[in-house]
Amino acid sequence: MTPPPPPPPAPTTDPAGSTGRVPALSRALVDRAAERRGDDGWLASAWADPRSRVLVVDDGRTLADVADRLVLLGVEEAPAGDRYFLGVEPDGTPYWAVVAPLPPRPGSRPRTLREIGAGLDDRGVGLFAHAVGLANWHATHPRCPRCGTPTVPTLGGHVRRCPADGSEHFPRTDPAVIMLVHDAADRCVLGRGPGWPPGRYSVLAGFVEPGESAEQAVAREVAEEVGLGLAELRYTASQPWPFPSSLMLAFTARATGTDLRVDPAELADAGWWSRAELRAAVGRGDLSLPPPVSIARRLLDDWLAASTHPHREDR
Repeated sequence: MTPPPPPPPAPTTDPAGSTGRVPALSRALVDRAAERRGDDGWLASAWADPRSRVLVVDDGRTLADVADRLVLLGVEEAPAGDRYFLGVEPDGTPYWAVVAPLPPRPGSRPRTLREIGAGLDDRGVGLFAHAVGLANWHATHPRCPRCGTPTVPTLGGHVRRCPADGSEHFPRTDPAVIMLVHDAADRCVLGRGPGWPPGRYSVLAGFVEPGESAEQAVAREVAEEVGLGLAELRYTASQPWPFPSSLMLAFTARATGTDLRVDPAELADAGWWSRAELRAAVGRGDLSLPPPVSIARRLLDDWLAASTHPHREDR
């Protein structure tokens, strides 16, 4: 009999967050040990360490067992491919990512971070997010942006160096804002993207533009998408989103008006939802929310949970 998947991990304490919960993909346990990346001798000995564990990644997928736990291989089992140093456990166990076709392994199957990230433990989700983010960057930045020469990975896979001009290039992360806009009472704004399936709604989001602060991006995106002004912007939390290379910065904000002017180029639909309306629509199957792995779901879950604490979302 196939065992059922394990329950989602217990929330991890967030030392800076307002709700005490860390977003699903922001959890981690393994020390990235950045000070070791420049020591080629140490990296070589760590790779040869029999304790080393390897996460194989291929186009955003890795191997998981029937309970959706990561399958970590020994070095001798790992396929050939580019390898990146992910960090070290307190007991000295080194962790690596290897980019290669997933090897056949009985009792395992390919899974993506979107599919299993929310159910992984802190160690597993941190390793998977780190590995996918690095693999995506290396795949899309193989050449020097100055001269076009193919670059080579160095510093354990956290830098690419140009052999022609000596320039170094670091992994790219694109900041994006995501925001739950509310009316300071019992309603929030949800929108549906033009390419989304019917019934899928989420909070508003967009990328930070050059020369713009995160707070300015929140105000601009909300004005562009639904025509609302904002007050009381509150930062909530952040989460890596390596699809392919974003960092999501989450906010709540109070709308200064209620009339929505939806930009059809940005959204197929948008509207105000009360907590009761949202719960009822989800219960009927008329509306689907973002998956638990997303910080959008964290924002919505916190807002729904605040129904018995009217001002909790504003703290």
